[in-house]
Amino acid sequence: MAMLTGPLPLVPASGGTAAGKEKGPNVVALGGGHGLSASLSALRLLTSELTAIVTVADDGGSSGRLREEYGVLPPGDLRMALSALCDDTDWGRTWRDVMQHRFQPGKDRSGSLDEHAMGNLLIVTLWELLGDAVAGLTWAGALLGARGQVLPMSTVPLTIEGDVLVAAPDGTSTLQTVKGQARCAVAGHLEQVRLLPEEAPACIEALTAIELADWVILGPGSWYTSVLPHLLLPEMRTALCNTAAKRCLTMNLATDTKETTGMSAADHLHALRRYAPGFSVDVVLADPASVPDRQEFEKAAGMIGAEVVLGKVGASDSRPVHDPLRLAAAYHDIFGNS
Repeated sequence: MAMLTGPLPLVPASGGTAAGKEKGPNVVALGGGHGLSASLSALRLLTSELTAIVTVADDGGSSGRLREEYGVLPPGDLRMALSALCDDTDWGRTWRDVMQHRFQPGKDRSGSLDEHAMGNLLIVTLWELLGDAVAGLTWAGALLGARGQVLPMSTVPLTIEGDVLVAAPDGTSTLQTVKGQARCAVAGHLEQVRLLPEEAPACIEALTAIELADWVILGPGSWYTSVLPHLLLPEMRTALCNTAAKRCLTMNLATDTKETTGMSAADHLHALRRYAPGFSVDVVLADPASVPDRQEFEKAAGMIGAEVVLGKVGASDSRPVHDPLRLAAAYHDIFGNS
């Protein structure tokens, strides 16, 4: 398709923390959804050399509808990553709110835009105009003044599939296949998680970013549907194993979720090792409140070659949400001690 647009627009000067200072380390953050947004909100305070690599397996909500109707990558997690990279300026806050705006049904009516996020529609529009997923995200980032680039992990939509143990009427248990990110996210403890298509191509720009990085940050996020998928894609797993960058794994604040029923923090590390035995980690960052059995956790971290760094990175209230400033301070110390 011919390019219908001109040169990239000028972006307003940044008032962000990284402006006017050293560029900082070259950091690649991988994940999806709210977990990746949390790490990006912290990392953009530390460096201007920042790349987000985002899962593209979402099949629910607005993203799922656009994926099914137009055959495009699900844009939702990509939208959230772009929004997280917006500056805390009038420009950045305004465009962040535009991207995150979701159309709501009227009191006595419904419409085709109901529950669609405006940013999803903008991204799909750019993809249709440019015929290139990476170029479309570059344009969206320029419009928002995003402090970093956002890339999909693959150039084709992916499907997550896994097996879950369910109780049969006769009291026995059997494995049942669960297909799709939306269903896997609430399935309980998953076994034998897979990505389809099995040999899906990784995004070339993402592989290059991993190769050139100083630090690779994996997590936080839904373990089986946002974090592990990056290690299930063959080309990306190879890149993550072979990069000269240091690797930091950021643990979730809540471990026993609908997706990881009954799993401890150490169990999360065991799952990582099971699915990617050749992948090693330099640092595992965790909030002390999420690691009740510290000795077991440190032993599991040692199996993947990691040093454990404990720090208060959660929000001050009881919500299992990472605080951007606390997380940024933890990353700053980790980068400085490398």
